[in-house]
Amino acid sequence: MDAFFRTHTYLVEHTNAPVRRSLMDEIDWSHRLIGIKGTRGVGKTTFLLQYAKENFAADDTRCLYVNMNNLYFQGRGFADFAGEFSRRGGKVLLIDQVFKHPDWSHELRRCYDRYPGLKIVFTGSSVMRLKDENPELGGIVKSYNLRGFSFREYLNLQTGNNFPAYSLDDILNNHEHIVKRILPMASPARHFQNYLHHGFYPFFLEHRNFSENLLKNMNMTTEVDILLIKQIELKYLTRIKKLFYMLSVDGPKAPNISNLAKEIDTSRATVMNYIKYLADARLINIIYPQGQTFPKKPAKVMMHNSNLMYAIYPIKAEKQAVMETFFVNTMWKDHKVNEAGKDECYIIDGKRKFRVCDADNTKIRYNDDTTYVRYNTEVGKGNQLPLWLLGFLY
Repeated sequence: MDAFFRTHTYLVEHTNAPVRRSLMDEIDWSHRLIGIKGTRGVGKTTFLLQYAKENFAADDTRCLYVNMNNLYFQGRGFADFAGEFSRRGGKVLLIDQVFKHPDWSHELRRCYDRYPGLKIVFTGSSVMRLKDENPELGGIVKSYNLRGFSFREYLNLQTGNNFPAYSLDDILNNHEHIVKRILPMASPARHFQNYLHHGFYPFFLEHRNFSENLLKNMNMTTEVDILLIKQIELKYLTRIKKLFYMLSVDGPKAPNISNLAKEIDTSRATVMNYIKYLADARLINIIYPQGQTFPKKPAKVMMHNSNLMYAIYPIKAEKQAVMETFFVNTMWKDHKVNEAGKDECYIIDGKRKFRVCDADNTKIRYNDDTTYVRYNTEVGKGNQLPLWLLGFLY
């Protein structure tokens, strides 16, 4: 136990989160069992350590961070470890990568039932379905998703500002005034393309090749998260990877399920399951017409964020596709996104019609029933607003 405390102290002392994530204030920390899900690379470990740093001194033994990668936990549960920590006066146990333990859901339930004075905050893959596939945790776990940087967070980091987030209603009703408050302090156009290329994942701050690091993360997500959590045999890994690549280079459009099934030598039903797993892993987004959902065929499949597009196949990263991917990704956190029946158009929350378009396109006929989110501009008017501003939704 003392060795774990020493590691905890070192990690907390050396944690320096460049951006304080807004999720820190959205979580109800009064819950005893809190799950933080997110794809690889979005900063879940830093998030846990930042929580510890904000609420406890580095050497305060009431809080302890442990990682399930530690070989100590191989072949033994962590509930007994949690019990010893609790008996020593421990109050908050931070468990990183909980899904690496084969019996993680049962062990969490044991902790919850046996140690009522102990709070557990754990991280896991976005592939995990905490409640749907783990009835032991139903009703006792509070689950949250940690996303990559928003454009707002990236812009604050790059410019030293502290711009607030805005709701969609705020942006729609007041975007001209909001932009006037931002532009004197920063030029979004100077930073927007860099964000689209490498700003979503916090590890762009590390002194490593960003694209290579992102490719490594994508491979780890398929090789470890999807196979391990969904209990898929290793021999099927190449099929999943090939499917992901084919979807990525096709760009945002309706997939041809029959052709994909033929290409990876499997059934249509299996292709649909693999697409769902890739979506759960936050590698792709699947868009349906209103009133439809999985296992129906999607109306459109696109990458989860634009950084993935540039890392996988940069010469295929067409501008319109990149901008639509940004739009869907930033809407995805708090809003329902459906296909609207026309290229470049989406229905948000079942009622609002949006079109992603180029401000330099003089052939567009603007209609009152549509909100036009335009790139290649920093400003907007009326029902035409700058696309970058939707990056301020969180």
